[in-house]
Amino acid sequence: MDSLLYIAMSGAKENQHAISVRANNLANVGTTGFKADFEQARAMQAFGAGLPTRVFSMTERPGHNFDAGPLVMTERDLDIAIKGDGWFAVQSVDGSEAYTRAGSLQINAFGMLETASGLPVIGEDGPIQLPLPLAKVEIGQDGTITVLPQGAPAEALFEAGRIKLVRPELTQVEKSLDGLFRRKDGAVEDESPDVVLINRALERSNVNAVAEMTHMISLQRQFEMQVKMMKNAQQIDQKQDSLLYIMG
Repeated sequence: MDSLLYIAMSGAKENQHAISVRANNLANVGTTGFKADFEQARAMQAFGAGLPTRVFSMTERPGHNFDAGPLVMTERDLDIAIKGDGWFAVQSVDGSEAYTRAGSLQINAFGMLETASGLPVIGEDGPIQLPLPLAKVEIGQDGTITVLPQGAPAEALFEAGRIKLVRPELTQVEKSLDGLFRRKDGAVEDESPDVVLINRALERSNVNAVAEMTHMISLQRQFEMQVKMMKNAQQIDQKQDSLLYIMG
């Protein structure tokens, strides 16, 4: 009976975890460049004193859906999307290099090129800083940033930097708690010439809202089943106690 209760309890815990993962996906259905997460768990024997007769569900690091999201043309000069595989590099809050596909960029008051969340975009020599004021900004397919200073003639365009584009193996990257991707070994990825940008476009989230809702309904039913198993275990224990009392 103890085994039944243990299995049902650990299963219910993993169902709750899976529901939270799917709920987070749904919450980010409109987030630019978001990659959906998969929940993962596996059965493990509980080792301790005596024989390993107890089995529980253990949470594993979640996988991710790396499929590209739909592209939306915005006609905004600082919006970029990546064609096919690849990422562009940003400097995270802790100063480390991380990777994202959320290409809604902006220029702050100091000329720093940033993401919509305020993270500096990394170029060949660190965070990219552009001269201000600017009349025009163009981002090429290879990440090259060409600018025209305000008041300068049209032929005064010059290259002010280039966005670092990377293409690591998908098996080597993982999503951190801040939503950015990093290499699992902590290394910095080398720049890749194979990554191509699409200017004046954004990649939407790859979350399928209908599929996520379906998964959540299924997980909630599984959770209810686990709770019923725990109640059944309680009822059986009560009947056993009553039987022992009568026999005693």
